[in-house]
Amino acid sequence: MKESTRVLLALVAAILLGVLIAASHNASLIRAADAIAPIGTLWVNGIRMTVIPLVVSLLITGVASVSDIKSIGRLGGRTLVTFVLLLIGVAAVIIPVALAMFGLLQPHGALEVPAGAVEAANEISAGGQTQTFSAWLVSLLPANPVATAASGAMMPLILFTLLLALAIARSPEASRQTLTRFFRALSDAMLILVRWIILAAPLGVFALVLPLAVHAGGTLAGAIGFYVAAYSIASVAVTLLLYPVVAIAGRIPLRRFARAALPPQLIAFSSSSSIASLPALVETAEKNLQLPERVTGFVLPLAVSTFKIAAPVSWTIGALFVGWFYGVPLPAESVATIAFAAVFLAFAVPGIPRGAFIMLTPLFLAIGLPAQGIGILIAVDAIPDVFATVLNTTGHLVAAALVARSGTRSDEDA
Repeated sequence: MKESTRVLLALVAAILLGVLIAASHNASLIRAADAIAPIGTLWVNGIRMTVIPLVVSLLITGVASVSDIKSIGRLGGRTLVTFVLLLIGVAAVIIPVALAMFGLLQPHGALEVPAGAVEAANEISAGGQTQTFSAWLVSLLPANPVATAASGAMMPLILFTLLLALAIARSPEASRQTLTRFFRALSDAMLILVRWIILAAPLGVFALVLPLAVHAGGTLAGAIGFYVAAYSIASVAVTLLLYPVVAIAGRIPLRRFARAALPPQLIAFSSSSSIASLPALVETAEKNLQLPERVTGFVLPLAVSTFKIAAPVSWTIGALFVGWFYGVPLPAESVATIAFAAVFLAFAVPGIPRGAFIMLTPLFLAIGLPAQGIGILIAVDAIPDVFATVLNTTGHLVAAALVARSGTRSDEDA
């Protein structure tokens, strides 16, 4: 049985068993489901511990092994254009869809704020007061790269690694070859370690998803349930739309891409972390899609750190729900403001917990929504975030395929 099949069976079994336990209302069974959650966390930590050395080694190998620095500039330019075009496409699609979905809702009376929403809103408001554009800009170049790596701040780490890789590329030939071989060997070792960890994927996925399925029932009631369903369905729909995009623009058959995308999607679904899916993305892009190593080594680490294709979906639907919840009507222009702001602000999200919500706070205030509404989105984020992470992970693989294809066309034209 294939590894992806075993993981999928574990996922389905966890969901079904979780639903049955929730329906039984048996306190002992619920406690037993919660007790295995640390096993899932341990498995995700096992994957995440490989991410920093893998990101650094892949980027340095991909950049430093190219003797022509201009080609790196062209690759970076194609990557940025691909990211922006995909984000604009998603924003253009989600605006009419989200407006139509929330047009089905009728006005309401007073609604109860979900548990934890007020506390979350206060926490974000306090954090947002110190988050400015100039502070974010200064944070991009780390004073201590080691501390940056230890804290998991990916964007500053990526920029430092790119600068180091460019310096290695300009070093004397002997030094360049020595360092490139070292980092290539490091990336090979990390991928082997990841394969060992993936062997435990069925157990890890089961342990992660079972507690979520047990406690999901209360979240899926009433108005909150509509938001969760709308956000999740929209994320799945946009994910499916990416398949014909990569088939037409990337010239990759749908079935082949679907098989290649499934392993990282399963990790993303179970862990709610696109960073954790990076090792699987690299392996499937090179092994199953035969994308060039210099493209995967450059595009994928950059994508998981900065490219959030789900941002227009989550921000647009979140804004419409908060507007409906507080009785603040949002015209199409305000919705478009949120959706297209996500195209550019998604790259500037700080590498801290709930950083995306900090960026969203001033946008809410600009279109007349109460900042307290962000607390509601945080409080009920667990389930829709799973589907948004799958969308992000799929977008990363699509971006790599499109960049590789555009590079092939450029080579043919040359």
